[in-house]
Amino acid sequence: MKTEKNKVFVTGMGIISSLGIGVQQNLDRLIEGKSGIGSIRHLKTRLSDELIAGEVFYSNQELIILSGIKDAKGISRAALLGIIAAREATKNTDFNDPNVRTGIISGTTAESMTNIELYLQDFLNNDSRNEYIESQDWGYSTEVIAKELGISGYQTTINTACSSAANAIMTGARMIKHNMLDRVLVGGTDALSKVMLNGFHALMIVDPQISKPFDKNRKGLNLGEGTAFLVIESEKVAEEKNIICELSGYGNSNDAYHLTALSPDGKGAAMAMNNAIDESGLKVTDIDYINAHGTGSENNDLSEALGIEKVFGKNIPEFSSTKPFTGHTLGSSGAIEAVFSILSLQENLVFPNLNFKNRMDEVDVIPENDLISSQEINHVLSNSLGFGGNNTSLLFSKTES
Repeated sequence: MKTEKNKVFVTGMGIISSLGIGVQQNLDRLIEGKSGIGSIRHLKTRLSDELIAGEVFYSNQELIILSGIKDAKGISRAALLGIIAAREATKNTDFNDPNVRTGIISGTTAESMTNIELYLQDFLNNDSRNEYIESQDWGYSTEVIAKELGISGYQTTINTACSSAANAIMTGARMIKHNMLDRVLVGGTDALSKVMLNGFHALMIVDPQISKPFDKNRKGLNLGEGTAFLVIESEKVAEEKNIICELSGYGNSNDAYHLTALSPDGKGAAMAMNNAIDESGLKVTDIDYINAHGTGSENNDLSEALGIEKVFGKNIPEFSSTKPFTGHTLGSSGAIEAVFSILSLQENLVFPNLNFKNRMDEVDVIPENDLISSQEINHVLSNSLGFGGNNTSLLFSKTES
């Protein structure tokens, strides 16, 4: 049962993904059922013409203008995406109040990889310090965002593979609940890179078509890029007019089954979901919708489906994966899908699991294929399952009006 008091509220959110810039554009595309996955335009690699991805429409030069950053020397694409989403999330937030203990916690998987090739090309011809050296640090984008927004308090970066941003959100919430911070900008950012595209292709888990999570004939994932951030605040500083919802629960686990796979029995995923529900003080029957991790890979989808069956038995709530809309954005996926989960609460929507046709043989669960707008959504569980069994679940709830 829930042991820590001091509720945590979401008071701001921002996002940029292959669906568009800003919360409204992303919501519109989700409602329309339009995927943001398509041809790769900006990342130049030998696989660019063979594979598709959830690439943000804008070039780096366009992102520099959109971000409003003054010093863009050596800037990474992930940092640019991060600044844009963070500015939207914090548009109604004063980070300069000396009486409010403030921090930033960001998750990423591939931050430095977007500039590795640039650094290497320069280093081969210039053995002195070059402009890309600082962006090789995995905490680089966090530092850039903090500087741009004037956040001078606590800051850290988390890398737990595909649960990175979800763990950043959870860590921020725990620091608020334990009276260590009052307000935290939490989320994550990741951009496409040659290393990630080629690496996942080498693992033979990339689908050349738009992915079909939880389908019997699934062939793998599509990579994506993007950023999302939430502003979370303690009860004592959150203003009622700014409260969007409550981050009512969180839980994580590490099944440590395999370096690049989840435990095949779903035990790790089930543990994370149960921990989040226990932390919230809710019952499993209170959950109205699950935003599933659902990458489209054979191991991930079966493991998560088995985990859902372990937790909910025969009373499984509506669930779907939104990755066929955005691609798998790796370390930032937990934050992007946190925004989608909150939109589900705000708009009373269950988003469709695009491209699903055939149920998996091993389980009875079937994701929702259509947009549902006819039922009240009060509690949404959002799953993020990472390499090495780094599993995290977040639970978002409506507040009493």
